[in-house]
Amino acid sequence: QVQLVESGGGLVQDGGSLRLSCVASGTIRSIDSMAWYREAPGNQRELVAKITSKSSPNYADSVKGRFTISRDNARNTVYLQMDTLKPEDTAVYYCNAAIRTSYVSTQYFNYWGQGTQVSVSS
Repeated sequence: QVQLVESGGGLVQDGGSLRLSCVASGTIRSIDSMAWYREAPGNQRELVAKITSKSSPNYADSVKGRFTISRDNARNTVYLQMDTLKPEDTAVYYCNAAIRTSYVSTQYFNYWGQGTQVSVSS
């Protein structure tokens, strides 16, 4: 079994910062890409940022220049540093990872965390 546990969400004022963390645990052989998604009320879940196994990042246009994704492979952890937060960043943020759990199969499966609330007040 694999678990992804997010932390670091909360309430912050317009222009503030937060740092989200997500730790993967369980039967993990290797992790490919890791990512952060968000879902605001009434909206579909959207990709915020993604990082490859070699730490190459990609960002949604709406967060470029404000958010930074990083990972610590030794700790099976992905981070999202969020600066210059805006009220429109308010959402539940979900961690996602492509994880291989078997020594025999090379298939990777997608796993999700339970989400952490980020609220930005104006």
